[in-house]
Amino acid sequence: MLCKDIHSALSPILARYESDQICYVVDKNCATLPTRLRLIQGENSLLLVVQESRKSLETVQQIWDFLFEHDITRHGLLVAIGGGVLTDMAGFAAATYKRGIDHVNIPTTLLAMIDASSGGKTGFNYHGLKNSIGAFYPPVETIICPAWLESLPPHEFLSGYAEMLKTGLLNTKLWPQLLRYDLDTMDIPALTPLIEQCVGVKERIVAADPKEEGLRKALNLGHTFGHALEEILMDNSQFTMHNAQLAVLPHGYAVLYGLIAELYLSVIKLHCSKEPLHQLTQIMLHYYGKPQCKCSDRDALIRLMQQDKKNERTAEINCTLIRSVGSPVLNQTITPEEANEAWEYLFSL
Repeated sequence: MLCKDIHSALSPILARYESDQICYVVDKNCATLPTRLRLIQGENSLLLVVQESRKSLETVQQIWDFLFEHDITRHGLLVAIGGGVLTDMAGFAAATYKRGIDHVNIPTTLLAMIDASSGGKTGFNYHGLKNSIGAFYPPVETIICPAWLESLPPHEFLSGYAEMLKTGLLNTKLWPQLLRYDLDTMDIPALTPLIEQCVGVKERIVAADPKEEGLRKALNLGHTFGHALEEILMDNSQFTMHNAQLAVLPHGYAVLYGLIAELYLSVIKLHCSKEPLHQLTQIMLHYYGKPQCKCSDRDALIRLMQQDKKNERTAEINCTLIRSVGSPVLNQTITPEEANEAWEYLFSL
């Protein structure tokens, strides 16, 4: 649901639940915003503020403990307000608490609006692997208010826009519109109809394949390579993104790098036109910069790709590629040698 006023969008949903059965889980960075938006009224509101950093079991346990502490029944509601890391963990907590309670997502970042908060994927990272524990558990509603984006740091904006570019590669009408958008301005009103279109593309795919048994795998474009980059850079890394010092590589940046590697393979294996690859490469070099990874990391990256949850067989690498913009090709098995070649291309840019 795209809206201008969160209060008016959320109120009819809250009316279905007893007031003492509604819990809010809020990212620490947004902790002052629920009151300003009149989402939480009165001193008795059940509010848990968590530090959104990494998707960990410890944070999920913190949410479970909060629900038990306040005697939330199976008829309760969990409202998650924050980025994609938070909505993923809160959704998993809701999916597993007393075999499932309702939850609502209110994404506050562009990445969460486009990707994490809709579609029903929930979970957390485990044993160093992205989203290796999770469940399909759709929210009763996702409320998207672009006004949240007005205070978004540039690296967060660009991270979300990378997921928009991924969605655009799956849709012939959307892709040229995204290429025309002026990233230098980060104009929210101009971006809003593009957000709506991206969400619409994802919703149609998810409706046709909610459990990722076929078509929904198209949404994994860029993620086999991207997740491996995220995992290898997860610990003891520092990144400088638009004058911000970050401890974790933003997900969207990893996806963008993964898109370039997988578009390269699309050209090599499926004879896709080189134009989308060149267009995306120019965007990367101008706005995102090169991945802060070394050629010596390639063996470790390939081992991580062989452990990806999307693989259908052990040690096999499964990717989504494209034959052309709007024509994804699913379940493409690539060899370690092909993966190595794609990494080499990416690192050479």
